[in-house]
Amino acid sequence: MDKEKELKNLFRNDPYNLLINKASSSGVITSDERLISSFLEINEFYIKTQREPEPNIKDISEHQLYLRLKGLRADKEKRLSLKDKDEFGLLDVKTQPVSTLDDILSGDSLGILDSDPEDIFNLKHVKSFAERRNADYVAKRKNCKDFDKYEDLFKQVHADIVTNQRKIISFDEKKNLSAGNFYVLNGVMLYLEKIDILDKKVDLPSGDRIRAEGRTRCIFENGTESDMLYRSLVKALNLNGRSITKNEQQVEKIFEEDVNEEDVASGFIYILKSKSENEEIRSINNLYKIGYSNIEVADRIKNAENEPTYLMAPVSVITYFECYNINPQKLEKLTHQFFGDACLNLDVFDNDGKRHSPREWFIAPLEVIEEAVQLIVSGGIINYVYDSSLERIALK
Repeated sequence: MDKEKELKNLFRNDPYNLLINKASSSGVITSDERLISSFLEINEFYIKTQREPEPNIKDISEHQLYLRLKGLRADKEKRLSLKDKDEFGLLDVKTQPVSTLDDILSGDSLGILDSDPEDIFNLKHVKSFAERRNADYVAKRKNCKDFDKYEDLFKQVHADIVTNQRKIISFDEKKNLSAGNFYVLNGVMLYLEKIDILDKKVDLPSGDRIRAEGRTRCIFENGTESDMLYRSLVKALNLNGRSITKNEQQVEKIFEEDVNEEDVASGFIYILKSKSENEEIRSINNLYKIGYSNIEVADRIKNAENEPTYLMAPVSVITYFECYNINPQKLEKLTHQFFGDACLNLDVFDNDGKRHSPREWFIAPLEVIEEAVQLIVSGGIINYVYDSSLERIALK
């Protein structure tokens, strides 16, 4: 049979039109089709509810339709392309002049302003000043993992109070807040182990003032600790705190000589670093001087290059602390006793060739020196020793 005839017969006997080549559809929806489909959903909502979709956070679907309609109304091109589909006039942009407070309240579709007038001043989701003020005091309180190191200290302080060797007195920020001291905050005894002070200079109309700020480490008698800010601790103690005096008998064991009329009433403990060109001195890392002066530090060191106590060289001031009732001889003895082997053992010669052995220079990291000075000023040094092998201050 002729093949051409066979094919013709085959096509003629195709009752289901299986052999007819139809144009295929890609199935891809165009952007215009998507736009129309999305708007028709809004129309369907209107037909069903006889109202426009509203902002309704309890009904996510309606809220989405509300946002969609709002977006379409704001787009002029989309409004024009959907004009034929807008059988209910949903895309008509209706502008209403706002001239009074009532206009604002009537347009509050979310009900944000639905409250009594006096409620404007009732900040339900904002912490009060008192709450913000107190937040720092407790926010970072946590369990003290090494509390066993401090537990005996608290027991000893309680015993000292019973025997009148210590007293609980009013808190005085200027004289009492020092590392190594004990305090009572909200009825709980705390030990101020450490203060990392960063002095900030604040300009005030009355002139410049130094405002101390930094982190502390406070160990509480209940086995917790806190790293509250220095200023926050001061505020907390001013509000509801007390100070605990030092054990005077223990202090006297360190300061063997009695205080006499020649003792300096107030002055400065300072930390210096040498600018010596002497290679032997320059090669020593972490070499610092702890000194005391009853005059301004700048005046005390202005002739440093001619004084053996300053290694016959200029010095730079690292920091200084104002203090009260410090006896220079007792300070020297205390620092030597505390740092022990860390004391510099070096002879220098003055301009006349006379040999001197300065004993106020110590080889220790700066942060250790600063911590030691704070403990000296507070009297808390009696609870600590310096571990030169580990280069750190440790509890006895």
